[in-house]
Amino acid sequence: MSGCKEFTFDPAPFVPFRDKKELERVRNIKREDIEKHPNPDFKIKVVPDDYLEFIWLSDMFYRIKDAADNGRNVVMILPNPAPVYRKVAYLINKFRINCKHVYGFCMDEWADQDGNIAPETYSKGFTHATLKYFYSEIDPELRMPRENIVGPTNENKNYYSKLIADKGGADICYSGPGWAGHLGFIDPDTPEFAGDLEEFKKMGARVVTLHPLTIAQNSLHGSFGMSGDIANVPPKAFTIGPADVIAAKNRIEMHGITTAGTFVSWQRMISRLVLHGPVTPKVPTSILQTLRTDVYVTETIAANIEPQGDLQY
Repeated sequence: MSGCKEFTFDPAPFVPFRDKKELERVRNIKREDIEKHPNPDFKIKVVPDDYLEFIWLSDMFYRIKDAADNGRNVVMILPNPAPVYRKVAYLINKFRINCKHVYGFCMDEWADQDGNIAPETYSKGFTHATLKYFYSEIDPELRMPRENIVGPTNENKNYYSKLIADKGGADICYSGPGWAGHLGFIDPDTPEFAGDLEEFKKMGARVVTLHPLTIAQNSLHGSFGMSGDIANVPPKAFTIGPADVIAAKNRIEMHGITTAGTFVSWQRMISRLVLHGPVTPKVPTSILQTLRTDVYVTETIAANIEPQGDLQY
């Protein structure tokens, strides 16, 4: 139609990263260009969807077994528990690996409006799930001491980063980006992580006010009923800090979250922004671009972003 004007607009005010030129650039990164990055130590690999869990599983098991074989401890920062933890426990039991040398620090945990951290008895909590799906699945005679699995509590929240550091720092930090670009619950535009990039990188673990996108994302999680029940998701959380991620000896970042195994995903765009956008506290996981990190992106997440107007939600 002649005379039509282009329709343009600014992102909604709650959107953390708002540079329209950069957003358009990363939005148009094609599948074949996802793996390209100027930092040779930031290694991006696109993998089949069903490989991602196996990569995580095999890395965890290898680190546990290798440390046992060589008489040393292994310290891991563990993200939101997934079915993979049961499979790691199965391999531990199968190969009879004594896990007394294994230390696991939960990456984050829910908190209420006053910053009180959820106890391990909270059924939707991450410490609860780590104990249920990992620790308790390991045969009793092989399990690590209970105190080796550490979750954030009201008692340790002021020195959680020190607990990790006192074990020599994490040997591995596993992560994946949230809808707002978070790592753990290191969210953008929250007062607890306010500061420029250099200040941000020095910040340790703390209670954080969750970004609205993080609450929306978690309302789709199985533990909250996968039904958009945003009022049922706690408003705050405790999380490791950027300094803990930077201090880890190794980092593995995984991009592969879809909606119940479909092509639909809130992660496809933020994946591109995390991997190829500016390094900024507005996209917290972007700090990995400056670090030695192995990144695995599934084919579904790496797929081109294209309008599909014949579909609804």
